[in-house]
Amino acid sequence: MPAAGALYRRAVLGALPRLGGGRRGPGLPAVELATGGVTVDRAHLADYDRVCGFRLTDRLPATFPHVMGFPLALRLMTAPEFPIPLTGVVHVGNRITVRRPISADETLDFTTYAEDLRPHDRGRQVDVVLVGSVDGEEVWRGVSTYLGRERKPGGGERRDRSGRPEAPAATARWRVEPRVGTQYARVSGDHNPIHTSRLGARLFGFRRPIAHGMWSKARCLAALETRLPDAYTVEVDFKLPVPLPSTVSFALLPDGGFAVHDSRGRPHLVGLVR
Repeated sequence: MPAAGALYRRAVLGALPRLGGGRRGPGLPAVELATGGVTVDRAHLADYDRVCGFRLTDRLPATFPHVMGFPLALRLMTAPEFPIPLTGVVHVGNRITVRRPISADETLDFTTYAEDLRPHDRGRQVDVVLVGSVDGEEVWRGVSTYLGRERKPGGGERRDRSGRPEAPAATARWRVEPRVGTQYARVSGDHNPIHTSRLGARLFGFRRPIAHGMWSKARCLAALETRLPDAYTVEVDFKLPVPLPSTVSFALLPDGGFAVHDSRGRPHLVGLVR
């Protein structure tokens, strides 16, 4: 696996025009990256389970292969030909399909590629696909949707904030402490400073650090752990960031839905298991 720290440094340097950064190309890189023989470190898995609220078992949570393959996806996203610079990207959605349970004693192969670059009223969106396989059999697939914000004439469409539905009744309330940002960065390898540093967060327009979106998704799946089947798809839309610290409400919705809201009833995350 590539070293995530070096990739983040390259992303920052690549954003500087004098060092070759600036405007990206109009298309997607015609490349698929792959790596094989990725094993599970049980101590790492246990740390991840504790940070996200999962039980300590040998079965991988649905979100853990995302962490295992994240450096490979990061390598793809920091390539010069990737259409959206990593320093300006926003993770707006994630869909994971678990084909069957994955055990900690299994060895995984990962491939990643980008697809479906498309316009958005605030810029462009792209899907980064990460596939986990065991002995040639696909056992896991993750699709992360990223938004690259771009200024457009007229400023783009404004979201209609009127008529927002009332927040559902809370099933649980969670206190999300500042340490969640640094703890999840440590177990995930995603050291984006908007999650770990007040200064880093301010540089990107946030008053204080925000929780990783994939931590929020994992925390929801931990709350649903005993309800999940052996094979399923879980997708989420990331709405508003979760500032650190804060108190959020988790709610179960009909037909496999779930959501996380803030104290004012505004949605942080909306998801569905099917």
